[in-house]
Amino acid sequence: MAEHEHVRVAVIGSGFGGLGAAVRLRREGITDFVVLERAGSVGGTWRDNSYPGCACDVPSHLYSFSFAPNPDWPRTFSGQEHIRAYLERVADDFGLRPHLRFDSEVKLMTWDAGELCWHIETASGSLTADVVVSATGPLSDPKIPEIPGLDSFPGRVFHSARWDHDFDLRGKRVAMVGTGASAIQIVPSIQPEVAKLTVFQRTPPWVMPRMDRAIGTAERKLHQALPFTARLRRGLLWGIRELQVQAFTKHPDELGLVEQLAKRNMARAIKDPALRAKLTPDYRIGCKRILLSSAYYPALAKPNVDVVASGVSEIRGSTVVAADGTETEVDAIVFGTGFHVTDMPIAERVVGVGGVTLAEAWKGGMEALRGGSAAGFPNWLSVIGPNTGLGNSSMILMIESQLNYLADYLRQLDTLGGRTALDARPAAVDRWNRRVQERMKRTVWNTGGCTSWYLDANGRNTTVWPGTTSEFRQATRRVDLTEYEVLRKPVQAERTAARSEATA
Repeated sequence: MAEHEHVRVAVIGSGFGGLGAAVRLRREGITDFVVLERAGSVGGTWRDNSYPGCACDVPSHLYSFSFAPNPDWPRTFSGQEHIRAYLERVADDFGLRPHLRFDSEVKLMTWDAGELCWHIETASGSLTADVVVSATGPLSDPKIPEIPGLDSFPGRVFHSARWDHDFDLRGKRVAMVGTGASAIQIVPSIQPEVAKLTVFQRTPPWVMPRMDRAIGTAERKLHQALPFTARLRRGLLWGIRELQVQAFTKHPDELGLVEQLAKRNMARAIKDPALRAKLTPDYRIGCKRILLSSAYYPALAKPNVDVVASGVSEIRGSTVVAADGTETEVDAIVFGTGFHVTDMPIAERVVGVGGVTLAEAWKGGMEALRGGSAAGFPNWLSVIGPNTGLGNSSMILMIESQLNYLADYLRQLDTLGGRTALDARPAAVDRWNRRVQERMKRTVWNTGGCTSWYLDANGRNTTVWPGTTSEFRQATRRVDLTEYEVLRKPVQAERTAARSEATA
């Protein structure tokens, strides 16, 4: 980076959120920005998660930008390699390459109240920015539980999001810890080649069939020749999910029929009553994310797979010991134990007004005005921030809504003129979050009887949006300046700075 580099906007992360923000900035006529990426390529979670079987559980035509349709998706539910390739094309097609700064992990971001800008220290240098867009994403920093004896395990240990491709699993005894969205894709992918696979399950997931199929050449050519057909397809996929939201947010009891379908799906593959009992959840479907797989249950029924319905309590040498006392000797341990979602590490590196870190401000739970602005952190906007997650639809819809808000935020700064910043008023943040939490009370995520990663350490649901994507889009259509304190740099200070630049 150039010495004393200053940009109007610094975007953190180059996944869907970061690249989407970059595209929106260019479409708004803003070219004075950088995208700071800690790795050596774009892709975010779709770059980091390259485990066997990795794929999306949202249909391809809905899991893509509305402004960058892809008529060539090869499958109805695309794999990791296709999604990553799509993001690389977005970077190329929208001219984002000159703005990308790879190997530039953000170490510290500090608000300068005098200059009304952010000082950013990265692994590749320092810069300042008027506005920061944090698009690091909640699924970026893997979480591995602290297990006694893990450090002395003689075999291989890795997280699903940091897959060790140099380690050959063939003929090995493998422990799969966790039964979430990654695990149910990994298990059927590695089961045929390992000698023994032991799945350590704390809480069984609800699993529905994954209606995946190849998209034929004729279908793709139709979308290429008549783009409105792809838009229609996307609209139908979106509409179905919008209609489903009521059951999740207002009428969880209506999900009983879906539970029966899920149980039938299990019964078709799992004939052993004892195993079926282990795999049957005791909470309302939807309380945790409903998982999609047509291969998971058949894999668990194979003779080289064991399911231990208990979490791991300790490691003794090469033996994994479960909380129920079960002992299993393994050559490798794979953790599918999720991510730091409600305690994102980036929050420790953001220092706002008065030297308060974002982690300190969020000690009682994450809160942000309309999912993006935190009080005491002026000109800092989060993409996929607090209470913007979804339990049944595409996050790209939420990202695009937040990009609308970002665009209007920058327009408001232009209209105000001069060196200006907007700081969310604590009362506005509190009012927004009280409404969100009030709506959350009757949702399946709060009433379904489970403990999920949607909940923080205090038991508050700070991750999921308790409504439709249409409602969120309406709520983020424009910035309401009454919800912000307008900060201005004194005119005399601006004149002095201008004279200094002129004589430099």
